[in-house]
Amino acid sequence: MTCTFVSREDRSQRYTAVRDTTMSVEAGEFVSVVGPTGCGKSTLLNIAAGLLQPSSGSISVFGKPLEGINTRAGYMFQGDALLPWRNALDNVVAGLEFAGVGRSEAVERGEEWLRRVGLGGFGDRFPHQMSGGMRKRTMLAQTLIRDPDIILMDEPFSALDIQTRQLMENEVLELWMAKRKAVLFITHDLDEAIAMSDRVIVLSAGPGTHPIGEFAIDLPRPRDVSEVRMHPRFVELHAAIWGVLREEVLKGYAQQKLVA
Repeated sequence: MTCTFVSREDRSQRYTAVRDTTMSVEAGEFVSVVGPTGCGKSTLLNIAAGLLQPSSGSISVFGKPLEGINTRAGYMFQGDALLPWRNALDNVVAGLEFAGVGRSEAVERGEEWLRRVGLGGFGDRFPHQMSGGMRKRTMLAQTLIRDPDIILMDEPFSALDIQTRQLMENEVLELWMAKRKAVLFITHDLDEAIAMSDRVIVLSAGPGTHPIGEFAIDLPRPRDVSEVRMHPRFVELHAAIWGVLREEVLKGYAQQKLVA
């Protein structure tokens, strides 16, 4: 699969974000993708969501070609994706209502999901009344309430403080362990990727990013993301993955300095 962007002003100007990339996520597998800033990680996620079409190649979802939006996926964005004029409950149930679910059923399911993410009793809070962690919990409930077969997550916790971030990481793992959905998780944080995943894929610096390393994470589950970092195997995996990633991060940093 390749994805090339063409300038609207000058069609001779092209930028290939992703080149000749093959990637798969098995049912029930938690896969993280790491790589330098600006290498095309979010592009891959948007292609998986059906928001972008590859310039060449194809996407399959459970063995069937993807055409249009991936309706079997839930997408948790990096930035806030809550509607400011809706309270927490109404944000959580928005997807159900758009899908034609009746209000009473939607509210019942929404309140249950708010409880599951630790926000029981906070359904009447509006986004501006919630902390960053509360907004992320609301977005998590919003993503999972429709019970998607695939969960796409684009650096969902990058803006949180370290304590809140680890709490959210553990909550995601607990919810994932309950149903074992397929997860494609984008992150800049190598510790986070190792602590949460079954497999970590390393991308090269752009343009034309492509996988340059793939590592099975053979740490025992269930995991606590703060405690697992002390495991000797975690340290070994971190050193091995960083050995592949480090040079690409330096390349990406050098490219950004040239652009700046």
